Amino acid sequence: MTGTDLAAVLAGARVLPVLTVPDAATAGPLAEALAAGGARCAEVTFRTPDAEQVLKTMAAHAGLAVGAGTVLTPEQAERAVAAGARFVVSPGFDEDVVARCRELGVPVVPGIASATELMRALRSGLDTVKLFPAQPLGGIPMLCALAAPFPQARFVPGGGIDAARLPAYLAVPAVLAVGGSWMATPAHLERGEYGEIRRLTAEAVHGNAT
Repeated sequence: MTGTDLAAVLAGARVLPVLTVPDAATAGPLAEALAAGGARCAEVTFRTPDAEQVLKTMAAHAGLAVGAGTVLTPEQAERAVAAGARFVVSPGFDEDVVARCRELGVPVVPGIASATELMRALRSGLDTVKLFPAQPLGGIPMLCALAAPFPQARFVPGGGIDAARLPAYLAVPAVLAVGGSWMATPAHLERGEYGEIRRLTAEAVHGNAT
């Protein structure tokens, strides 16, 4: 997958489920529930010991483009790609992570929280970034303030966004897709609520289709 391919997937999906999965045994049913709800992509965060196995399992699902999130180091990027990640997302902008992802041939979406960080990302040849944490940073006013002087940038905001806020974020022209965790939380997985995950995913994807 190239950066252009990823941008196309995100633009078509509009919603990027961000997943923290404590138990790899739930990965298969989770992938099925997300796909059944209409998700086209998903981000598995590197926050749990089972993250690599979760990635391997979910990456095998033909209906999902699965990437790795919360990637903080080049070594984590290597492990993520080895596990099947098709793209990498980081909460901040780190030159070494970006460089290693390029060497590995996978697109990377770094996090930014300021105009300075966005300029660094653009100077590195990246035009798709994650505004993080979007809501605590100022939400849509912050997003629009950044988008105005940088019309070439495309954003995947995440952090503090829920179903109620989703439509307003998607209405911003500079937004490719919105990342969120409300569709499939660790609590949903612990209780085996795959039907609820499917319902929430469908509501997010189809209720906000453009």
